[in-house]
Amino acid sequence: MLAELTQACEALGDVLTTVEPARLSGLDCAHVVEMLARTEKRCAAVRAVAAARAAQCGAHKDRGFVDATGWLGHVAGVAAPDARAALAVGDGLGDCPQTRQALLSGEVSLAQAAEITKTEAAVPGSEADLLDLAARTGMAGLRDAARRIRLDAQDPDERHRRQHAARYLRCWRDELGMIRVAGAFTPEVGVRFVNRIEAEADRMFRAASRDHRDPEPRERLTADALVKLVLEGVTGPRSGRAELVVVCDIAAFQRGHTHPGEVCHVIGGGPVPVSVARDLATESFIKAVLHDGVNIASVAHYSRYKKAELRTALGLGAPPLFDGVVCSDEGCDRRYHLEWDHIDPVAHDGPTSYANLAPRCLPHHREKTRRDREAGLLGPRPTVSPNQPDDREPSASVGPPLTD
Repeated sequence: MLAELTQACEALGDVLTTVEPARLSGLDCAHVVEMLARTEKRCAAVRAVAAARAAQCGAHKDRGFVDATGWLGHVAGVAAPDARAALAVGDGLGDCPQTRQALLSGEVSLAQAAEITKTEAAVPGSEADLLDLAARTGMAGLRDAARRIRLDAQDPDERHRRQHAARYLRCWRDELGMIRVAGAFTPEVGVRFVNRIEAEADRMFRAASRDHRDPEPRERLTADALVKLVLEGVTGPRSGRAELVVVCDIAAFQRGHTHPGEVCHVIGGGPVPVSVARDLATESFIKAVLHDGVNIASVAHYSRYKKAELRTALGLGAPPLFDGVVCSDEGCDRRYHLEWDHIDPVAHDGPTSYANLAPRCLPHHREKTRRDREAGLLGPRPTVSPNQPDDREPSASVGPPLTD
C-alpha cells in the first residue's frame, strides 16, 4: 500500500506541474479548482490520521523533533496551532466514524472536521447534525453552531467564571512598527464594546456612500472608528450609544437560572448566566427582551417606516436562536453592511412586516433587486449611486445594532 500511495502522489505531482490555467477556459478552471479542493481535503484527511498515528508511535523523535507538533508543522509548512489542530483531528476521528468517512471522501475539510470532532467529544451525539449542517452552510455557520452546542452544554455560572478569568488586553509592535492589539472580554462587555465600534464604522460607511465616495475596507473603517471613540471622544445617538440586547425566557429570569430548552444569552455574544442578565437589567444601556413565545410576526404595516417594536424584533435575528442579524442568503454569514430588503417589494405593495423583511449584504441585495426588476416587480430604474442597490432604503443599514 505504501508503494502504491507513493507512486500515486508522485504521478499527481508530475501532472500538476504541467497545468497551465491560462490555456484553459473559465469553466475548465472552475472544474480544476473544485476537483483539486476535493482532492486536497482527502489528502489532508489521510495526512492527519497518519500524523496522529506517527505521533502515537513516537516517529517524530526519529526525525529529530522533540514533539509531534513541531515535526508536522515543519513538514507541512504550517504554524504550530494548525499542526496541533490537525493532530487533534487525527486523534478524534476514532470516535467519529461518520466524520472520518466524510473527510476521506472529500465532503468536509479538515477545519470542518476539527469543529465536529471537538464538539462530539464535548457533547456526544452531535456529530450527525453537524455533518448535515456542514453540507448546507459555510465554515462560519458550522463554527457558530458547534460553538453554541458546546457552550449550551456547560454550566452557565462556571462558564462565566472561566470567561471572566480569561479576559485580557495585549498590545505589541509589529515588523512595520504598527501597534497591534488583541483582547478577550466577557460577552456582556465585549458585545457592547464591539457594537459601539461597529455603529461608528457604519456611520462612516453611510457618510462615504452619501458623498458618492467608495468606502474603505471594513477593517480600516473599524480601526478609524475605534480611534474616534477612544481618542476623539465621538458621541451621538448613532455612535456613542449602542444597545446590548439580552434574550431571556421569562420563567428563567424570574427563577434565577435556566432549565433545558430555555435561553439566556447576549445577542452576538453567546449565553450568559441569568444572574448576569438580572444585573445588566438595572443599567440604562440595556434592552432586555423577555420572551414567552409571543408571535412577533404579527407586527406589520404598509409603509417603509419601521415601528420601534418591529425594529426590536428584527434586531434579534431569526428564531429560535435569536442570535443577531446575519445575511439571509444561504451560505452567506456576513453580519455587517447589511440592509433590510422587502421580500415582496414596496413597489409591488409588499408590507413592511416582520415576515416580509430579510437582511441582505450589499452584493446579495443588488442581486435580489436585479431579479425583482426582471420579474417586473419594480418601477422604472431610479438614478442612484453606483455603490447602492436600486431599491435601497434611507438609513437601511442593519449592522449590529439597529439604530432608530
